Amino acid sequence: MKILIIVPAFNESRNLVRLLKKFKSLSLQFDIVVINDCSTDNTSEIAKKHGVIVIDLPCNLGIGGAVQTGYLYARNNNYDVAIQVDGDGQHNPEYIENLIAPIINRSANLVIGSRYIKKEGFQSSYLRRIGISYFKGLIQVLCGKTITDPTSGFRACDSNIISLFASNYPKDYPEPESIVFLLRNNFKVLEVPVVMNDREAGKSSIRSFKTIYYMIKVSLAILIDVLRRRATKVGFEE
Repeated sequence: MKILIIVPAFNESRNLVRLLKKFKSLSLQFDIVVINDCSTDNTSEIAKKHGVIVIDLPCNLGIGGAVQTGYLYARNNNYDVAIQVDGDGQHNPEYIENLIAPIINRSANLVIGSRYIKKEGFQSSYLRRIGISYFKGLIQVLCGKTITDPTSGFRACDSNIISLFASNYPKDYPEPESIVFLLRNNFKVLEVPVVMNDREAGKSSIRSFKTIYYMIKVSLAILIDVLRRRATKVGFEE
């Protein structure tokens, strides 16, 4: 199977070298594409020096736009599996084989690496944990499924999801919204336990009270989509 690792990166020059070196320890065959989200440091140069594919965005699109660019590349180049790995070093490549196993044996369309199944390693900041608990409850109410780590960006998906995400992917705090969309359209979403690290250098783009802002914004986007789909279904049935 053709496997692609998508690494969105904005000013991650101090974290990227360690991450790219960790990929070399894996026994899998895969390609890596670094989506340089218009960084102001030398993120692009470091990635190119390590021989990976680099897409330099002409303007900063944010996490959603950067990740969708990776899915567009995956779809256009006929990859069977795509794996998201953040460029900040929080995701451990050693768990990638566990992450893609349900994709390969066709028991899932999307697999999420969850830090809250075994609750080991870095558990995120206090405000982020509030957001994670909130979205866990929202997804449970709307979809009837428990996702323990709905904001995790450490994910793998099959070619069906690659095509969907290449065409339409949420822009801000995209993980919870995309999970709801997939569950409500009867795709199989699973979680596997992983251990994550704290960011070693740089700053997260979502911090402090931005977390609360994104909780409200994403909640509204999810609820509007749910109501729109229900209205469309009622209109169709009538």
